[in-house]
Amino acid sequence: MSDIRFDGKVAIVTGAGGGLGRCHALELARRGAKLVINDLGASMDGSGGNSAAAEAVVKEIEAMGGEAMANGSSVADEAGVKKMIDDTMARFGQIDILIANAGILRDKSFSKMTQADIDLVIDVHLRGSFMPIHAAWDIMKAQNYGRIVVTTSSTGLYGNFGQANYGAAKLGLVGMMNTLKIEGAKNNIKINAVCPVAATRMTEGLMPEAVLAQLKPEYVTPGVMNLVKDDAPTGMILSAGAGAFSMARIVETEGAFVGQGDALTAEAVAAKWDQITDTSKTLPAFKGGGEHGQHMFALVAGGVKA
Repeated sequence: MSDIRFDGKVAIVTGAGGGLGRCHALELARRGAKLVINDLGASMDGSGGNSAAAEAVVKEIEAMGGEAMANGSSVADEAGVKKMIDDTMARFGQIDILIANAGILRDKSFSKMTQADIDLVIDVHLRGSFMPIHAAWDIMKAQNYGRIVVTTSSTGLYGNFGQANYGAAKLGLVGMMNTLKIEGAKNNIKINAVCPVAATRMTEGLMPEAVLAQLKPEYVTPGVMNLVKDDAPTGMILSAGAGAFSMARIVETEGAFVGQGDALTAEAVAAKWDQITDTSKTLPAFKGGGEHGQHMFALVAGGVKA
């Protein structure tokens, strides 16, 4: 198998001053890419900030003979994102890879969560991925090339106590990915999601030390390299942690046609509940909302014929 290389490619990694983002950026640089290291340098709740963390990673890349520039913009700030994209184009003239990794936490039980807790987390995770991707989108279209990774979470896919804001933002990224995989296809723009389990600032104190020791952020990065290579998949959710990898997907049961008109009642649905929820007959993942609609009408057609 040939080496995965990124020679001649330019990559932006947000939240790259530490943790997962730093690991992704360093590995891309080792494999030949030129890097833009974005990091606001804020605390985990989003307060404060300086560019020292981003500049330190740039120095690491330069020390290994690579080329990189630092950017201290907030991904939740439209003007800051525009500056990041403009500065990248001025220096490198292209944007081939974008890894949206920046994140914060404002964990609280739902009854104690404030509007500010909700807004800030959604701003950084969801809008903070949407805006850089949107700003780079037309550039990638003109190049007829783009590789994008968003960072989702098991909280978004499956839930976790005290993280309703974080979970909503993280599953929102999957919805965005599922649409952009369709819109980007004709211009060779591929987008995927990584669902990492890693020991970073965001997981400190949440897991035992013995577990955290196995969850090194660099153990996630090899999977991410496969999501941004030339022959990457698109629309994939890659779960990654401790050197183990799996594919996550939204599944749907085969379902059942219940009826129409007067025959369609709540009791009629209840009578077919076991068939509706029978997970022994799950379907392959739909490629888009259109396929899902076709399946539902196929159920109707089959039920009417019966």
